[in-house]
Amino acid sequence: MDIILLERVENLGTIGDVVTVKNGYARNYLLPNKKALRANEANKKVFEANRKQIEADNEAKRKDAETASKDVDGKQIVLIRASSASGQLYGSVTVRDIVEALNAEGAHVEKSMVILEKPIKTLGVFDVRIRLHPEVNVTIQANVARSDDEADLQKDGIDVIAQMFEEEQAELAAAALAPESEDDGSEDETKAEDSDGETDSESTSPDAAEESGTEETTLNEDS
Repeated sequence: MDIILLERVENLGTIGDVVTVKNGYARNYLLPNKKALRANEANKKVFEANRKQIEADNEAKRKDAETASKDVDGKQIVLIRASSASGQLYGSVTVRDIVEALNAEGAHVEKSMVILEKPIKTLGVFDVRIRLHPEVNVTIQANVARSDDEADLQKDGIDVIAQMFEEEQAELAAAALAPESEDDGSEDETKAEDSDGETDSESTSPDAAEESGTEETTLNEDS
């Protein structure tokens, strides 16, 4: 379908450009969101008659977006989520979550402005593009962590997932050494018991000798 763009559309063109797009893209997105008109003769005349006003309105919106961008660009939002030991989230962080977090801090962002190719499913710090206007884009960071303390670590550039892996490996190594330590303790106990047995034998030797002497005396008297 041929359309006339009413604003700049990424990878298509800018105001007044006549471009060809797939019918579904035009009907489901561009036309209902008033980003374009069908490029028929009637609409071309309407567009040209209103072109200056359309461009003026666009310029005003662009300036407003540039002003708003100063409070959003570079902002880092913290999203606390539960995760597995490997850092995989139990669930995901979506566009809705990002919008709610930004607006809770005083921003005015709509879902259509957030450019997120796919939901975030791991811990970490992620760059997210926000399109405040077709010609004004900013980048924010989504700091996804299990706690505020971990979020602070990630903010300082510490890889929490790598840290978790190292801790897990240390625990596994400690667990592997534990049985050997227990075996050593058992051997020591066995040696101690054997030593006690030898001591007992030695302590009874004088009595045995005395009994032997008594038996010899009795035999001599009988004879």
